[in-house]
Amino acid sequence: MVQLNKGKFQGRDFISLNDFTAEDISQMIDVAVELKAETKAGIAHQVLQGKTLAMIFTKSSTRTRVAFEVGIYQLGGCGLFLSSRDIQLGRGEPIEDTARVLSRMVNGIMIRTFSHQEVLDLASNSSVPVINGLSDYLHPSQVLADLMTIKESKGKIKGLKLTYIGDGNNVANSLLLGGTKMGMNIVIASPQGYQPVPEIMEMARKNAAISGGSALVLEDPWKAAEDADILYTDVWASMGQEEESEQRKKVFAAYQINQELLNVAHSEAIVMHCLPAHKGEEITAEVMEGPQSVVFEEAENRLHAHKAIMALVM
Repeated sequence: MVQLNKGKFQGRDFISLNDFTAEDISQMIDVAVELKAETKAGIAHQVLQGKTLAMIFTKSSTRTRVAFEVGIYQLGGCGLFLSSRDIQLGRGEPIEDTARVLSRMVNGIMIRTFSHQEVLDLASNSSVPVINGLSDYLHPSQVLADLMTIKESKGKIKGLKLTYIGDGNNVANSLLLGGTKMGMNIVIASPQGYQPVPEIMEMARKNAAISGGSALVLEDPWKAAEDADILYTDVWASMGQEEESEQRKKVFAAYQINQELLNVAHSEAIVMHCLPAHKGEEITAEVMEGPQSVVFEEAENRLHAHKAIMALVM
């Protein structure tokens, strides 16, 4: 049975991968891998029996909702789906009050929202662990699953080159932070005006100086993709940016993972996408459905990575 060394995790918030050491992240990945293997072998894990996770969604979701809701159930607990239409947060109740009420009734709170400040305010007023299921600034739960997928596919994480093609968004930010913590060489290919903010790059470079990795931003996707072990992309317009969609299609037209770009990467490169995908825009159907794609393994690993987070912090 999976061994949970909860000591340094119990009661901690999961807001940014930058809050954890490389050893911590490795332990979370190891727990996720073990939970996955044992679940597939029919072994039940009742490690959160009787515990409840409140799940606040102000952004709609497929993978995040299903992964956390199914995950807490498989761990013996119960998940409560709370949209902004279902709770008083949607009618003006301050996030601070929501935190103080919920944390007297549940054992953990997951939030998927627009403002990262809401995540921070929730955590600072909650007496139970808060898990960042996504904000406009970071998406750490996604990237933990990504790192797990890379470990499964490549047998290691440290020293690999991951090239992200597209908008310098919340996923790019968390890839920079989590990847450099783990000693990866992270290259972001984005056009001017859409690159990761200096604050994120500074944190990533500090991580890299410790781990032996690197963090680089380029405009040229072809140069960025050279000899990459992993090519990664996301939609050009994230949720909440729909009004910019047409403009972004023009700006990002050259930032597509297609077979030609994949040919520039390492011959055994894998292709990743956090989904949902707009095939024909940021990625072609040929590549996403091709033999080098691990997109749906990556999606499945959201379940196992999220279970590891909950099992350790709750």
